[in-house]
Amino acid sequence: MQNLALPSVESSRDALTPALPTKPRYGEQTPVSSFGSWSHLIAGATGGMTTAILTSPLDVLRTRLQTDFYKTQSTPRPIAAQTSFVRSSLLHFRETFDILFSIHRVEGWRGLFKGLGPSLTGVVPASAVKFYMYGNCKRILPDLLGLEKDATLVHALSAACAGIATGTSTSPIWVIKTRLQLDRAGGSRRYKNSLDCARQILQQEGPRGLYRGLTASYLGTIETTLHFAMYERLKGIISRKLAPEGPTESNRFAQGVAVSGASGLSKLFACLLAYPHEVIRTRLRQAPMADGRQKYTGIIQCARLILKEEGLAALYGGLTAHLLRTVPSAAITIGTYELVLRLLE
Repeated sequence: MQNLALPSVESSRDALTPALPTKPRYGEQTPVSSFGSWSHLIAGATGGMTTAILTSPLDVLRTRLQTDFYKTQSTPRPIAAQTSFVRSSLLHFRETFDILFSIHRVEGWRGLFKGLGPSLTGVVPASAVKFYMYGNCKRILPDLLGLEKDATLVHALSAACAGIATGTSTSPIWVIKTRLQLDRAGGSRRYKNSLDCARQILQQEGPRGLYRGLTASYLGTIETTLHFAMYERLKGIISRKLAPEGPTESNRFAQGVAVSGASGLSKLFACLLAYPHEVIRTRLRQAPMADGRQKYTGIIQCARLILKEEGLAALYGGLTAHLLRTVPSAAITIGTYELVLRLLE
């Protein structure tokens, strides 16, 4: 007669008790209960709004330094040929901050927030679209391509999709914001507000005028791809070093600071490698000249004309102000995004 092994009390209880979900490691995506994939959109929009408000003065300064706005308004200080790199760098930083303070003196505090309306109108949906596409592409692509979830190719392709979608959907807003930031205060002011700027662009340049610089935005996808790919690598390293078994209450703050720092550091390297596209994109978005002609008509033509008239250094115009704004912006945006994402989850 065959002996039948009866299940123990413990095994019967385990079979009837649903398994509790394990706590994910820091840096892994956790299941979203109520918001689903929209949590990435909400978190991205919150991060973009916070960043736009805090860094608006540096954004105005960066936009103006990327153009010839100050070329005819001030004469640069002569720097001796024997001046050391350190001294010339310090002089450059000093002049950059002098220009920043002059905006407040000449145009008032509102001058530091020119274009903030279009910036908020652009940054909030741009950040929402970017992180919505990025977060959900990271979730979908591994299954489609048969790759590991944390593969660098998944991060790179997700960032590229996010950059293209963001540039296409928000180009008109950035064109208006750039025009307003370059608009001179006083009697020569061309645009009254965002709506007047949009109206004049449509009347004088047609719908295509609202998409000037879009090809340069697509070129800027390289920077987005580099940024997110490096960020994910650094975040993975931080996760393994600081919280191998998952975050705890004692080290959660340190991990958040470290992740924000990783975002800023990765953005720094990405900006240094891909910065000239920022200058080209800003030049392409400039208002037409007095005779109605566009000085810059395409990426190649713009780059050649800048090199011919102003030299190689002009392709890095405003780099200091750009880094002063973009590096902390990346830390604020992604730090806020990660925080809100975890709160929603």
